[in-house]
Order: sequence, then structure tokens, then C-alpha cells
Amino acid sequence: MLEEIRIRGLGVIDDAVLDLAPGLTVVTGETGAGKTMIVQGLGLLTGGRADYALVSAAAGRASVEARLVVAADSPLVKRVHELDGELDDDVILMGRTLTAESRSRAQLAGRSVPASVLAEITENVIAVHGQSEAQRLRRPAMQRDALDRFAGSAVAEPLAHYTRVYARLAKARARLAEIIGRARERAQEAELLRLGLAEVERVAPLSGEDVALAAELSRLEHAETLSQVARSAHGALVSDPESGDDTPGAVDLVGAARRIVAGDASLDPELAELANRLDEVVALLADVAADLASYGAGVESDPARLASAQARRAELTTLARAHGTDVDGVLAWAETAGRRLLELDADGDQSGALTAECEQLTAELAGLAERISAARADAAERFGAAVAAELAGLAMPRAKVLAVVGQRDDPAGLSVGGRTVAYGPSGVDDVELRLVPHPGAPARPVEKGASGGELSRVMLAIEVVLAAADAGATMVFDEVDAGVGGRAAVEIGRRLARLARTHQVICITHLPQVAAFADQHLVVHKASDGSVTRSGVVALDGPARVRELSRMLAGQEESTLARGHAEELLAAAAADKAELTRS
Repeated sequence: MLEEIRIRGLGVIDDAVLDLAPGLTVVTGETGAGKTMIVQGLGLLTGGRADYALVSAAAGRASVEARLVVAADSPLVKRVHELDGELDDDVILMGRTLTAESRSRAQLAGRSVPASVLAEITENVIAVHGQSEAQRLRRPAMQRDALDRFAGSAVAEPLAHYTRVYARLAKARARLAEIIGRARERAQEAELLRLGLAEVERVAPLSGEDVALAAELSRLEHAETLSQVARSAHGALVSDPESGDDTPGAVDLVGAARRIVAGDASLDPELAELANRLDEVVALLADVAADLASYGAGVESDPARLASAQARRAELTTLARAHGTDVDGVLAWAETAGRRLLELDADGDQSGALTAECEQLTAELAGLAERISAARADAAERFGAAVAAELAGLAMPRAKVLAVVGQRDDPAGLSVGGRTVAYGPSGVDDVELRLVPHPGAPARPVEKGASGGELSRVMLAIEVVLAAADAGATMVFDEVDAGVGGRAAVEIGRRLARLARTHQVICITHLPQVAAFADQHLVVHKASDGSVTRSGVVALDGPARVRELSRMLAGQEESTLARGHAEELLAAAAADKAELTRS
């Protein structure tokens, strides 16, 4: 239950705190005192859409905070822990802040969360029925949901299974449609991949082959130059007397220097070290000279190999240009293309399996839809009778409510009960609530045949009937009594008191007949500047309640007749509530 609500900067409310209690709490006050802002604040706490026009211009920001008491074993406790939130002795602290710059922020148990998380947390524990909430009853989806709640597990269990199968079928059909719709594109892509892979297979490039081939071609194309360079360098290192050139080479000169130094190396260790280094130089130059001779002998002009290498380079260049890369890039592309080709071929194989899966899921969905329809039809008569019984106590004694379950033919729909009917995520049924206000009157859909007052009473009757389904929840009503009065107003108060036996009920009302049934009565007063402050929300005691009911009855708190009537209302309400307790 809600233990406390604090509202700041919202509409005319400057800073107000409402301390709430179990049972029925009514909130009254003059028109424009800000009572509806309480409902607006609760709407924000339950993840409702933010109306930034309600932010007080003076404050520049509005905030709503609440303390929600939950049982220690409540699923909400587990969910809060999943969000890394912290509880305060089984109390969930929650809040919503709006700014004049159209920004919204939500908090839950000390953590910032999306507003959708507030909606998730409060979905089954706080139900806000605003002034326009009764209008929701005009929506077919809400009428179907009301019947499903009444039917309980008979609908809930197969509907949960139906929802899962529906999602699987939608996914399988989307995949199948994609495969079929893109068949030509995939065939073209596969053909291009096959041609490219065939060309790579024909050329059969090796990793790094283009780099090695470029080096080989450079040697083949410049064989004469390379051979001449090697011979000249070798001659510079080693003299060749047979050629008729007696000029000593570098090896000879360094060798002569070594011999000169080595002759007297024993005289000084440092000179001996230099002799050793000259030995190393002679050996190194001799090795280089030998390598040059070998290299020069190995460089040969080979026109046949040159032509073959040039042809191979042309093949590799053509292949690399086709894929905008080098040979290693071509090999990487071939690996990726091979995997993609397998996927494309597998897609074709999947279409048959997906078709079979869709047929199996469709048959399963049809069977579940038939079960759901049967359960709804079974509950419909009982639901209508229960709502009509409640309406009898709301000054509509001869009214009837019919819950009509039907389906619409659709050639592209599900085959259910020998018909092909339209279907959706909630099954194949259209549920329509029809009101017969009195015997002899035609049954008309509630969205067309009910006045504002009748619609409010139908909604309240439904809530009373469904109360057992969500016992313990907090229910908030904003002028659910709009458009009614007299005996009907008394009965609305009595029904709200009955709801309050299993729920925490908060009701914004202008009717004294309803306010008389309160377990806690709060009144909202404006300050002289037109705002509502902390002192403007007051819990009324016995005499103060009489004065407030007198004001509501006659507009005069001190009227003797009004006070007598107010005391009579309170006494009658107390007797009714005592009777409810005994029953």
C-alpha cells in the first residue's frame, strides 16, 4: 500500500504531503484546490506520460515522491534487488521529476530508472482511474482484458502459451518471407560468388606469392646488370693476375696491413688486438668476395622463365584488381565468400523446414485460440451477471450487462471451429460489453449506449467484481462519481467501502454521500496566494468531517440543516460499514 505521497511544484501544489492509511481514503476540497493534481502525481509515479505544462512556473521543476509498503516475500522485492535498489524496511521509495525544459527523470529505491520501470513495478499494485478513465471502458481491448481477468487461469494459462507461440510463428514467418522474397537476390549473389571462387581456384595463388614473384622478376629483367655488378665488386675485393690486371684488391691490401701489424704484435697487447681485428676483416672480405663470385655465377639470363613469371604476375594482378586488394586479400576474400555461399545454400534448404514449422505452429495456435475462446465464452455469462448484480446496487436495478464474445471472418486468418477468422496477439476473439439499461431496451455497446454517469457506474461495478483478482492493490479513483447523485452516490460510497476491505482505495470526490464512507478523510485547502502547501492538506477528525460534509452538501459549514444531514450521512455510512464487516 501507499504510505505517503509528497508532491512539489505540480500545478497549484507548492509542497504537499499526504499521509495515507489502509481502507478508504477520500480527498475533498473546493473546485480548483488541486485535488486532481494528486491523481496526476500518482499517474507520473506509475510511469504515465509526462505533461510538462503542469510544472509550476515559479518552481521550474515538479517532483512526486512516494513510499510504497510491500510484503517481504513480494515479487517486487526481488525485482528491486535485480535493479540494485535498496529497500527501507520493506518500503520502496519511488519518485518522478519533471523540469520546465521538458525533461523527466524517474527514481526507484535509490536508483535512476526509466519511467517504464516505474510502470512495471506499479502495474499490479497501483491502479489509477482518472476522470477520463471510464472512457477507457469504451475501448474493446479493455473490455476483453476485463473479461480475461474475471475468467482467471482458465484464460490466463492458454493465453500465455498462445502469446509465446504467436511470437514464434511471427518470427518464423518473417524469416520465411525474407528467404522467399530475396530468392533472386541470393541466387545472383551466389552465382557471383561461385564465379569469383572458381577464378581463385583456377589461379590458385599462394600467400605472399605476388611479393616473391616481384623480386624474382626484378632479377630476371636485370640479369646482365646484376652479373656485371657482382663481377666488378669481386674484382675490387680480389685481384685477378690472369686477367692481366695486377692492381691489388681490398683483400690483398688488408692482408698486407695484417702482416705488417702481426710482425710486431708481441711488443704491445693493444697492437695485438688490432692484428686480431685485421684478421677478422680479412676473413669477412674473403667471405663477401666468395659470395659475390657465387652470386655472379648464379645470375643467368633466362628468357623462358622471364616470360612465365610475367604471365603469372599478370594473372595475379588481374585477380587482385578484381577484389581491390593484394594476393593475401584475395585469399581472405575467398575464405569469407566460401562461408557466405554455404549460408546462401543453407537458406534455400531452410525454406522447406520453415514452411513445415509455420504449419505446425499455426495448427498449435489454432488449438490454443479455440481453448481461449471456449474459456471466454464460458466466463462471459457469469461476468455479465456479476456486473449486473453490482449495478443493481448502484441505482440501476433493472440493467443488464452482456459480454459478447465473437470472431470476424478473415480468409488469411486462423481456422478455428470450422471458420477462418482474424487473429492477433490476444487470440481470435472480439469482446464487446453491451448495456441493457432497462427491460425492453435494446442491448447497445457501452461505448455508444451508456451516459457518462452510467459508464462510471459500469466501470466501478467491474472493478468490484474483479477486486478479488488483485486483492491488496491500491486503487485510485478521480471523481468516479461524476454525473451521479442521490441514491446512486450512496451506493457508490458503499461499493468503494467494500473494495476497501481488500484494497487500499483513494477517492477524489465532490459527493458527500461518498465521502461519508471514508476511513480517512483528507481535505485540500488553498493558501491565500492560490497555492497548496503542507498545511493545506489536513486529515479531518469527527467534528471537522461534519463541517466539511456540510460544506459539500450546502456550501455552508455552519448550516444547522446541513450539519444534521452530514451527521445523518456519517451515521448511516458507519452502520453500512459495520454490516459489511459482519457479512
